[in-house]
Amino acid sequence: MDFVQSRQLAPNLVYVAEAGSTNTDLVSAAVAHPSDFDHFSVLVTDNQTAGRGRIGREWVTPPGASLAVSVLLRPKFAATAFGWLPLLAGLAMSRTVQRLLPERKDVGLKWPNDVLVAGQKISGVLSELLPDLSGVVVGAGLNVLQTAEQLPVDTATSLFLAGLKTEINLDGALAIYLTELRELSADLEAAGGDAVASGLRDAVIQNCVTIGQTVRAIMPGDSEVVGTAVAIDNSGRLLISSGLSGQLTAVAAGDIVHLRLAN
Repeated sequence: MDFVQSRQLAPNLVYVAEAGSTNTDLVSAAVAHPSDFDHFSVLVTDNQTAGRGRIGREWVTPPGASLAVSVLLRPKFAATAFGWLPLLAGLAMSRTVQRLLPERKDVGLKWPNDVLVAGQKISGVLSELLPDLSGVVVGAGLNVLQTAEQLPVDTATSLFLAGLKTEINLDGALAIYLTELRELSADLEAAGGDAVASGLRDAVIQNCVTIGQTVRAIMPGDSEVVGTAVAIDNSGRLLISSGLSGQLTAVAAGDIVHLRLAN
């Protein structure tokens, strides 16, 4: 694949016919040859065989049916703000899906960075910090052509199943995502990594379907809290109100389950 449109946005783009994990490969390459992999270097495939989701979950993409892309971000702001980059990437992908499915009104972001259509997962993001803290590799998978039988769980969907009416073009989809990602990261960099000043925090909140939901947050160490997701704070943490007193718990990392409680 030539990815002509995408290369206009990311000249240092490499397409491979098959990859175990684009994140693993791009992190390794950036560590071994840092001068060859500058800001917005991209590795993409339509055949990922050993992809990883959050909490070690497997993310496998059937050949030609989906997009797996990793982007190296080397922003010029303090690493303390890097925690916003996964949410930024999730927002970029959510906007991409919305642009590809303009008639859908049920596209949104599940905190921190899964993209849902009608509550079903269509994309996930996994970010990895470079060992020298010079940047972050943001990996994203987008389900494009999969049928229901090809998806690993019944809570997943694809652009095809969600009703994409135009001709599906992986280059076109990637170009939209790279455009959104570049614009959002440029705005955050212009604000010195301040997600509030750049408008990123507000944009994530407006796009986040987790806010207002009853959720279960399963955190590292297997501790958990059940309550109502009420906000995202200035650090990108999900705030959950629980108990009769409305005690707030700030969740920085965890597995969030949207609960459907009986009336």
